[in-house]
Amino acid sequence: MRTWPLLVLSIAACRPGASPPASRDAAPADADAGAAELAALDGAGLYGKLCAVCHGADATGYKADNAPSLVNRTFLESATDEQLRRSIGEGRPGTSMAAYSTARGGPLSPEAIGKIATWLRGHGPAPIALPARSAGDAARGEPLYVTHCQRCHGTAKARGDAVHLANPRFLDAASDPFLGWAIAKGRPGTAMAAWEGTLTEAQIDDVVAYVRAFGGPPAEPLLPAPTGKEPIVINPRGRAPSFEPRSTPCPPSRADAGKPACTPDGRFVSVDQVRQALEQKRRLVIIDARPPSDWMRVHIPGAVSIPYHDLSRLAEVPNDGTWVIAYCACPHHLSGDVVDALRKRGVRHAAILDEGILEWHRRGYPVVTAPGVEPPPKESRGLSMPGSPR
Repeated sequence: MRTWPLLVLSIAACRPGASPPASRDAAPADADAGAAELAALDGAGLYGKLCAVCHGADATGYKADNAPSLVNRTFLESATDEQLRRSIGEGRPGTSMAAYSTARGGPLSPEAIGKIATWLRGHGPAPIALPARSAGDAARGEPLYVTHCQRCHGTAKARGDAVHLANPRFLDAASDPFLGWAIAKGRPGTAMAAWEGTLTEAQIDDVVAYVRAFGGPPAEPLLPAPTGKEPIVINPRGRAPSFEPRSTPCPPSRADAGKPACTPDGRFVSVDQVRQALEQKRRLVIIDARPPSDWMRVHIPGAVSIPYHDLSRLAEVPNDGTWVIAYCACPHHLSGDVVDALRKRGVRHAAILDEGILEWHRRGYPVVTAPGVEPPPKESRGLSMPGSPR
């Protein structure tokens, strides 16, 4: 039988290497923005600055990190406005989708989050009254999920290519009728087919019950918020690390097209090298490019919070040959923008933590965590369906 991903809401904030294309109604992204500037933006501007980087300027998704469409018809008709606001504000802990509400350590007030939700709602239908779901049986749903869903959505302990359904905050925000509607109606224009007619209503209820059984308590205490006065340099009297950066592979040269060979850029430093530098007490700067809400959950010891949407503290980074490593969860998108900004300032030894903070945490490398924060699920990527957007 077919194996399709169950595409449901997972708003993400990961910035691809290039800026998103212009849209007729989404503002272009610009990394240098403080809280005051964000507060002055309308919904299109906020979306363009914080969300378009992964979900695309038109919110149709798949710009980075498999971020789904937020304007798909069956999604918007089944998601309530409150669900939209909660998903933006509370994020998806343990993934590249940070919490953006000020209550969770993010940069957005409830009013700003409401602007984004309203902007999204303006691109599709209003929510409809979803039919109630009957109580399913998780034991009957398990083989159905394993056969039809697990390859793309993974398990409670392993992520697939599609939305990780075992995320507690996702399950806390998504109702059973929302889950059932996504299974039954699918996401037209994507790899998520409509399962009504293939699965009975009772079988859909059983799959919903099995997915619901993934849930756990979503609440986690947080570390104190960054003050903006944390030391920039780690081990200021230490020696310089001996990094061997990895470069982006050059594309095959075409002499007949007159294209010059690319120059190695030394853009990526592995987590193993950075861990060794910390163990050896080498002098370096580590920048956490995620929103502060993620830094407040888990960060590398000594990492300074300089989020991609507010780069004001980059002026404090020394330009004296000190190595600067930026990381995010994507793992190259937000950190890539920070590295680009540093290089524009003349900082030569600026690089991306190649595998990102999630892999660092998975490997058991040193972290500062809030109570109860566990390493993220391992990656267990499924196979994308031919021609499907990812």
